[in-house]
Amino acid sequence: MDWGSIIESLFRGLIGESFIVFALAAIGLNLHFGYTGLLNFGQAVFMAAGAYGLAMMVATIGPAANRNFGWDLSESTLFWLGIFVGVVVFPVVFALIMGIPTLRLRADYLAIVTIAVAEIFRIVVRSPTPSIKKWTNSSDGLTGFSGTFYDMSPFSTQDRYLFNLFTGNQMFLVIVGWGVLAIGATICWLLVRSPWGRVLKAIREDEDAARSLGKNAYSYKMQALILGGVFGAVGGMIRAIGFSVAQPDNFITDVTFFVWVALILGGAGKVLAPIVGASLVYGLLNFSDTFLREGVAAEVIPESIMTGTQVGQVRFMLMGLGLALLAAFRPQGIFGNKEEMALDDR
Repeated sequence: MDWGSIIESLFRGLIGESFIVFALAAIGLNLHFGYTGLLNFGQAVFMAAGAYGLAMMVATIGPAANRNFGWDLSESTLFWLGIFVGVVVFPVVFALIMGIPTLRLRADYLAIVTIAVAEIFRIVVRSPTPSIKKWTNSSDGLTGFSGTFYDMSPFSTQDRYLFNLFTGNQMFLVIVGWGVLAIGATICWLLVRSPWGRVLKAIREDEDAARSLGKNAYSYKMQALILGGVFGAVGGMIRAIGFSVAQPDNFITDVTFFVWVALILGGAGKVLAPIVGASLVYGLLNFSDTFLREGVAAEVIPESIMTGTQVGQVRFMLMGLGLALLAAFRPQGIFGNKEEMALDDR
């Protein structure tokens, strides 16, 4: 067995692009559920909003505006406009669509609506209808929007960095992603320690009590939904840049499931817990995948037990077993408290 490859795979999961993407999304979900008690089962739609906000502005909307209005916006200008649209405009729109009709109702209504909106958005952007396809390129997705980002990279595309873990472009993305993650965690820490954050916790524990003290619970929940969506959008944008494509099937319901796994594993209601949870999830997924494949290839694991084509399914079975054990013996997660998992669902 190639232990060097197994260890490299482990560390790529612990600190690499996938970890960064899902850590950012989990920070946003932590604001929703961990601090406000909002059951958001559609975090993938916020991630898709970030990806498509950037991609559409650079690849379709921006060039169309240049043609139709005689503008002369460069690709780099469109890139920065795309970041604004993906991080601010699209997440706010989706949060308002989901929040306005549901946040005055019981928590389960928001859960249903977020699942529905996430699936509706994915189905719409992959539609082959010409009037939609010209903006989203249907199931093939949008490309050609990440060049400006990688043009800023100081790393050679011919070399590998950090103990041979990453190519030049990957290294640049990971460094930028770590910087964004650090800023995001700091902002979250400052917010939850502020009076605003304490109101969110009060709403989570007992919304009626918070209202009796004169707090507009609906307004605070909407603010938390928007802000958590912004974190998810940043994560989705980084994922799209890493893949160099904004493709609808990169934001399926399973994506939200992985964000929830990261949050629950780390512990809800703690600033750094979802970051640690995301790191462990992808570290263990990468480790188990490479370990099992190496074991099958070296015939340490006989074909009567597992073949190479079954490794993908088995590693998710192991994850499911781990989650079942976590739910049984540590339901609050590694760093969480049991009281942080309770919410007022009235």
